[in-house]
Amino acid sequence: MNRPYVICHMLTSLDGKIDGAYMSAPECAPALTAYGNLRGVFRCQATLYGTTTMAGSYSKGYVGQVEVSNSDYPKEDFIAVSDAESYVISVDPKGSLAFPCNSIEKKGRAKAHIVEVLTEAVHIDYLAYLRKKEISYIFAGKDTLDCRILLEKLHRLFSIERLMIAGGGLMNWSFVQEDLVDEVSIVMAPVADGSIRAVSIFEKADFLPARSPAVFKLKEAKTLDGDTLWLRYTRR
Repeated sequence: MNRPYVICHMLTSLDGKIDGAYMSAPECAPALTAYGNLRGVFRCQATLYGTTTMAGSYSKGYVGQVEVSNSDYPKEDFIAVSDAESYVISVDPKGSLAFPCNSIEKKGRAKAHIVEVLTEAVHIDYLAYLRKKEISYIFAGKDTLDCRILLEKLHRLFSIERLMIAGGGLMNWSFVQEDLVDEVSIVMAPVADGSIRAVSIFEKADFLPARSPAVFKLKEAKTLDGDTLWLRYTRR
């Protein structure tokens, strides 16, 4: 296999939402704890997030106007670090996220080097910004993300054998769309809020072509503390 084994690991409500008011309910707390603890079960070297998730939880938001660069960097992959213990893969097609440094440290997790995933639509001034921060970046597509190219490069350039995808819904489905998700792990909290605005675990972007429903096979189901349910599915 010339790509990593891909696991989509998500916390959801009973109605399949991955954000919203339900997450602040006391009854959701055991599921939140279980979701974090179970990450280690999969032994992934890298976790991939979409732009919105990165901006809300991992980066310093959006960069705004970057400093004009006199350097004419080619739109080619730049590898600042290739031997980190852990990576955060940041899908940012046009280059919009701001970072204080080239790594992310979350409590209870290993320090992770940032790898920005760009398309050729990115401005060269943003490439200079990333190089100044010593943040690795790779190109995967001309105008829109090419998930297959992305996975192949993560495997070839960073020796990533196991990759966790952790939302949002559009990013999750982009990989399912191409049959590139090998396993789905759902930690389901025993709560629901009925929101029609909250994001679901899988959401298809309008620009993606129609396809038949993705089918998975149940691998395991476990009841955890606080009436939390852990479901594991593999690609059929």
